[in-house]
Amino acid sequence: MVDLEQMLDLATPWCLRVAATLRVPEHIAAGHAGIADLAAAAGCDPDALHAVLAHLASQGVFTEESPGRFACNPAAEQLASVPFLDLAGIGGRMAHTWGTLLDYVRTGQPAYEQVFGRPFWEDLDAHPAIGAEFDALMGPAGHGVPDYDIELSDGWDTVHTVVDVGGGTGAMLASLLRRHPRARGILVDLPGTVARAGELIESLGVAERVTVEAQSFFDPLPAGADLYLLKSVLNDWPDEPTVAILRRCAEAAKTSVTSKAAIVILGGVAADETPRSLGIDMLVAGGKTSTLTQFTELARRAGLDVIAARTQPSGRFVVECRPSS
Repeated sequence: MVDLEQMLDLATPWCLRVAATLRVPEHIAAGHAGIADLAAAAGCDPDALHAVLAHLASQGVFTEESPGRFACNPAAEQLASVPFLDLAGIGGRMAHTWGTLLDYVRTGQPAYEQVFGRPFWEDLDAHPAIGAEFDALMGPAGHGVPDYDIELSDGWDTVHTVVDVGGGTGAMLASLLRRHPRARGILVDLPGTVARAGELIESLGVAERVTVEAQSFFDPLPAGADLYLLKSVLNDWPDEPTVAILRRCAEAAKTSVTSKAAIVILGGVAADETPRSLGIDMLVAGGKTSTLTQFTELARRAGLDVIAARTQPSGRFVVECRPSS
């Protein structure tokens, strides 16, 4: 039996985010256990905070040792270490965006701008701190550095230059270069994002093999590389921008000295039989994940042929394309 009442609970997830935003576990750890002292440390109303913490205690997060006196239990301690819950940051943007789901379903278009005043990408650009948190969410601090062992149909021996298109702060590119020490990389992303890439690339020991290009991937891309990588990029865009991005990749790949330059897509494409899913990327930016059949047509419009598509050992569905002859 499905417990619909539990699934419909709205209070608990919001209370968890409020407690995390107010740094309640840290304040308790610092000795602010009584509700009046705790509210003063957190900068909030004591009665309202008491109601939030009492609810969480009833759900097994925090304990109320005596009336109005709270302590952290293992669940509350864990809450302090979960990233991206702060309602003032990227976590708050994502949380509030779920409230636009009805508008998205009715129109097929994101309603993010109605809530935050700007489209998603413009909003990140206007709020550098939140943009930096988004970069962290996409990098090692959030999703980690998966898929460094990408399998290519023709192997890696002929790959001398990799262009990571929309590569954020370079986590994926750096991991690939560590795996393939003879390759060099070019990181392409917007100026505000690549400006934050240096420390990560340096820490992974590949800085001497990375060139950074601060630009939009809707503009002409660095030409002549052997591999153009699109990881978690196309899922953020609807069909027409997807075709435009792929077309830029095709244009750049055609100038490669080898006739086997490839465009590799991780994210935004799924096998035809994959069950349909709902992701936050759809709500914030109108993105979508295309079936392989749908994507093949988009690639064709961009001047690309799909040469391989398979689920790799990482579990990621990977699609390889080449410029049409």
